[in-house]
Amino acid sequence: MSIQSLDHYTINVADLDASVKFYEDVVGLHKGERPPVPIPGAWLYCGDLPVVHLVSETGRDGDGTGTLDHVAFRAVDLGAYTKRLSDGGFKFKERDIPSMDLHQVFLKDPDGVTIELNFWKET
Repeated sequence: MSIQSLDHYTINVADLDASVKFYEDVVGLHKGERPPVPIPGAWLYCGDLPVVHLVSETGRDGDGTGTLDHVAFRAVDLGAYTKRLSDGGFKFKERDIPSMDLHQVFLKDPDGVTIELNFWKET
């Protein structure tokens, strides 16, 4: 048995609409189909994959594990991304990892979850 790929992360959110807007407008995911489950929420897609599941805290039964620490995405076009964040007034931090040819951008979503954007050397 082996792990083959990341499926998704679920985040408990205080304001579902604000979180959907953040993940669409800032991160660049898009809201898509979600099965009819009894807890209010949304699925955010990267291409054809629902990688972030948002669950409204108002529909939770108290059995969750809290808001998670961070979600990491592979991204491209660093300049355009940081411009969009700057133009939108979003606070973010950057870090280079030269040994891996990697540049990282970190920001917070509306519930304080860190979003890590990984920009691998573009060739």
